[in-house]
Amino acid sequence: MADIKKIEDELWEAADELRANSKLTSQQYCMPVLGLIFLRYAWGRFKRADAQIDAERALIEGRKPPKEPQDYTAKGAMFIPEEARYDYLSNLPAQADIGRAVNAAMDAIARLNPSLAGVLPNTYTELGNELLASVIRIFNNPALDEEGDDIIGRIYEYFLGKFAPAVASDDGVFFTPKSLVRMIMNVIEPVRGTMLDPACGSGGMFVSASDYVREQGGNPAQSMMFYGQEKVDYNAKLCLMNMAVHGMQGNIKSGDEANSFYHDAHALESTCDYVAANPPFNVDKVRWSAAVDAGRLPLGAPKENKKHEVSTSGANYLWINYFYSYLNDHGRAGFVMASSATDSNAERAQRRALVEASAVDVMLYVGNNFFYTKSLPCTLWFFDKDKPQAIRDKVLFIDAQRYHTAVSTTLNEWTPWQLKNLTAIVWLYRGEQEKYRELLGAYKARCAELAVLFAGEAAKKLSNVRSVKDFAAARAAMLAAIEVQKANAKAEVEALPKRQQKKHREELAAVTAQLEAAATEVGEAVWLVEKFGEGEYADVPGLCKVASKKDIQGDAPADKSSWSLTPGAYVGVPPVEDDGVDFHERMGEIQEELARLQTESNELMATITRNFQELGL
Repeated sequence: MADIKKIEDELWEAADELRANSKLTSQQYCMPVLGLIFLRYAWGRFKRADAQIDAERALIEGRKPPKEPQDYTAKGAMFIPEEARYDYLSNLPAQADIGRAVNAAMDAIARLNPSLAGVLPNTYTELGNELLASVIRIFNNPALDEEGDDIIGRIYEYFLGKFAPAVASDDGVFFTPKSLVRMIMNVIEPVRGTMLDPACGSGGMFVSASDYVREQGGNPAQSMMFYGQEKVDYNAKLCLMNMAVHGMQGNIKSGDEANSFYHDAHALESTCDYVAANPPFNVDKVRWSAAVDAGRLPLGAPKENKKHEVSTSGANYLWINYFYSYLNDHGRAGFVMASSATDSNAERAQRRALVEASAVDVMLYVGNNFFYTKSLPCTLWFFDKDKPQAIRDKVLFIDAQRYHTAVSTTLNEWTPWQLKNLTAIVWLYRGEQEKYRELLGAYKARCAELAVLFAGEAAKKLSNVRSVKDFAAARAAMLAAIEVQKANAKAEVEALPKRQQKKHREELAAVTAQLEAAATEVGEAVWLVEKFGEGEYADVPGLCKVASKKDIQGDAPADKSSWSLTPGAYVGVPPVEDDGVDFHERMGEIQEELARLQTESNELMATITRNFQELGL
């Protein structure tokens, strides 16, 4: 995440150079800049897929089959003709008409990808050769070759905020962080069928679903159909670009006909296998009569206010209605929603209808600072219209507000291991112990890999993790080894001449950071097995609770807390750990310390005053 922020800053410098040195408005230069990022990111994925295809063909005896565009699609990349490859563009001679060459590159890609017709920018001749060449050079960043993140979506949101903050705010446009999107995929488990995102933005849900299918050994181009609605045209174009760069095709509609409050643009009611979305929260000014006429309200129509509009809480439940209505009889939905929606009083009857229909599967509360440009908390909702009989009348509640990794003071995320741990809770709730045991196996294998970083007892314990108890012993040995490493590093640095100390200190700090990261990974295994052992689900106070319909109904129909879907209302708070300190004794010590500090402060003030007097001040 920190590396991506660095990339964003570097790329923005290039975009800012374009703004400062061209006569284009923000609306005119936004898409050309994002188009260059698209080309560079597509080139990185193409190179990686090309290397994989070459490696596979090297194993074939005799004549090698020719490479086809579908070979790249199967690898999650887009085939790029030679004239559109970034290395070709970045190596053009200074006297070349670079603007015309980039336009030709966009046209060549559009010819091979009909979904991009009219989407890719083609105004590069307006930028001027020298300026365009400079931006192309700066954008040729090796970091865009990396796997593992929806980089184009991330950078798009970052740039959109820079280009047009008012647009981003008015349209509720903000990027859904990858860890939230990935958690949605882990729970709804898309493999084959139709997926809809009726608020698709730059297409992050589709990209993550595609990644999930490939990880399960499938080919999303063959097994999935993706449909999206996005009323903001810029976003829809970025969605199509984002999908194309990942070797995907989709039917994305934009403009007024794609405003989900008033239109079912693809006529998909009751037909979807999967729905995934991060809709804009708390929208106002939705016309009540138009929204009701548009239908897709199986849970009931929202209330109309004096302005003949839907309230903000009612607008949230319009989305919830849509997600539920689009599912077929075995469909699953996962979506992000404002946390206030889980217990808003006006919509209690709609929550009751969902619970009584046995449609609510999992409710997962997410704390603050997960969104890239917003600090609001949220809840992930999950529907399943075909839950197993054993849990048909139950709901899993997870409160994950205390479980995350702080990237900075304003940004949190779930690491890959934390995502697996949260997903493991869902597996156990569903009775899928085998998946849990596979995760334990992955942790054990990881411990064996990390053993090479350590020596002595830590290496021995990491190499011999056999039972769940061994994880804690291995981590304790790792932490002890790290403390020894720090002490040795300090002594080693102090023994060097001063001119050599800074560089060597930085080198040893990097080693220590690597060891601490390893200990953190094993710590995630400890976190999991301390709660669920070899693989038996159990309610964990402050973390998770499986509640029945009766629990959710409450004690009385008139009870305002009845039919709440707020995870915290069920999981409670974690037990307070006894730190072994006597409260009254410690408070006495603190009081004595404060008195001593107050005396020292008074003496220091008297000395300062006396010195001023002696100076005649």
